[in-house]
Amino acid sequence: MWRSKARSLLLRSLHSHTRSQSQAPRKTLALSPIPRPHLLPSRLIRNPSFFSSQHDASSPSDEAPDPGEASSWTPEEPEGSNGTPPWDLEDHDDKGAAFGEITQEPADSSPLEVEGDGDGAQVATAEISPELIKSVVSILKGGEEEAIESSLDKLEPTLSEEFVVKVIEASDGVGGKNLIGFYKRALEMEESVKTSRAMELLVLSVKSSPELGKKEAYMLWDLVKELGKEIGVLSTEMLNELISIFWQLGKAKAGFEVFNKFNEFGCSHDADSYYYTIQALGKRSMFDSAWSVCEKMLSCGNLPNREKIGEIITFFCKGKKAKEAHLVYLMAKEKNLSPPRSSLDFLICGLARNDGTVSLAFELLEDYPKGSFKYANKTYGAVVKSLCRVKKTLEAKSLLLKMVESGPAPGNASFNYVINALSKGGELEDALALMKVMESRGLRPDVYTYTVVMSGYAKGGLMDEAYRIFCEAKKRHGKLSPATYHVLTRGYCKMEEFDKALEIMKEMKVNGVQPNADEYNKMIQSLCLKALDWRSAENLLEEMKESGMYLKGATRSLVAAVREIEEEETQPEEIVLGDYSCKQILSQKAMKT
Repeated sequence: MWRSKARSLLLRSLHSHTRSQSQAPRKTLALSPIPRPHLLPSRLIRNPSFFSSQHDASSPSDEAPDPGEASSWTPEEPEGSNGTPPWDLEDHDDKGAAFGEITQEPADSSPLEVEGDGDGAQVATAEISPELIKSVVSILKGGEEEAIESSLDKLEPTLSEEFVVKVIEASDGVGGKNLIGFYKRALEMEESVKTSRAMELLVLSVKSSPELGKKEAYMLWDLVKELGKEIGVLSTEMLNELISIFWQLGKAKAGFEVFNKFNEFGCSHDADSYYYTIQALGKRSMFDSAWSVCEKMLSCGNLPNREKIGEIITFFCKGKKAKEAHLVYLMAKEKNLSPPRSSLDFLICGLARNDGTVSLAFELLEDYPKGSFKYANKTYGAVVKSLCRVKKTLEAKSLLLKMVESGPAPGNASFNYVINALSKGGELEDALALMKVMESRGLRPDVYTYTVVMSGYAKGGLMDEAYRIFCEAKKRHGKLSPATYHVLTRGYCKMEEFDKALEIMKEMKVNGVQPNADEYNKMIQSLCLKALDWRSAENLLEEMKESGMYLKGATRSLVAAVREIEEEETQPEEIVLGDYSCKQILSQKAMKT
């Protein structure tokens, strides 16, 4: 490339000029302007894929330069020992040149500087014109792709890393597509701009560019993959930012692809690499892939800060992977990274939902910050409910009493869960004791709790106790549920106290609770099969008609069969034939009818 050869000649002349003098590593010299050889026509160096990406439609191949034209100027070795170039110093054009060429300096500009590189060699640098930077940025902010290419060709800047960096730094408001195109053009013209510094600035600028879209993101990813072939050009921070871009755009698979390319690019994952990738995958609910990334994070022990750890725990809990989230929590705890309280809430509740991890949720309550008990009612209540669900009633009761003594204050729901569990387990005395504790704290059992306690007594044949609880429930609640009345009617029928059962049904209607068809059906069957009281059964049939309910045909036939037996003046104890019982004969008559 002619610029490289010209620069080499210039460096030799400068080195020869200063070799005989003892000087500091940095020296300022004033030199006459050096003419610029004729540039190759812009059509030979224009890159047709300037604004393209592998993810876009295919572009035509680059034009091949004319071999004869491209080699029309060949610099010769300098003559003499003073390092004077062979060309005429006064024969030069007045076109503006950017960094990399020595041009006529304005009167108020700084002279050429010679900087030592630390090994004795010296590099010539020139101050980059701010006006030229502004011009290039203005062009990049402009309109169509062809217009931008044409305008840049007219400026014909000699590109360098410093020039490219300054353009990118000043590119606020430039679209990501144009920024990437500018850098790709710079790479075509000057290999030295391929540096980690320039790429890091490019990625950050594209990320903050206006109207960032998937096209720009994939263009940038294609460029990164191309430069990643050379180890040392890319960095971990740069790749993290690219994953963050794909996370922002909801392109989880692309972000995951970047994560899997780190080793190939000579980079190592850090805490942010894991965090950004997990979040990107989470945006598309790719929980299994996210967990594979998380496993690598736990394996190396490189965790992000406590807030980000909390987000990861919450993410896995929402994805029904509370057990996996618990492993993240344990690692964070080992490294003294306590997740936020809200994340701990998510984790405990998530573990409590699964029967196999309820005990883990119970253990985690010990880690709950004591100063945050006022926010913990829901979390503790979830554990109480789960312990009752898995029939660990004693642990649930113990936890409830601990909440009463030291907090957080249990609500109605927590009491009801434990009282119900005790009642179903036959621990009625303990259930009543908890009801009294509940009332002493200004709370009251709900209708369902009263119903469960009543059911426990009714199953044991203790109908007086069941009725006492029923009366207490009426005092506490204005309207009871049909199930509450049903417990009493079924209990009285079981004890063959049918008059009391019918009284409860009447009271039920008076209190505005309408029995359903199933309630009527079971009561009629009990009256016919046990009491042989078809008259009361027919009265219930009439009530059903008035209420618009329909009784099953088999039950209607049963009422008719009982009435027929009474009309035949046959006693139930006489209706025994062989191995047939009264109930079987009635059923047969009902089927015939």
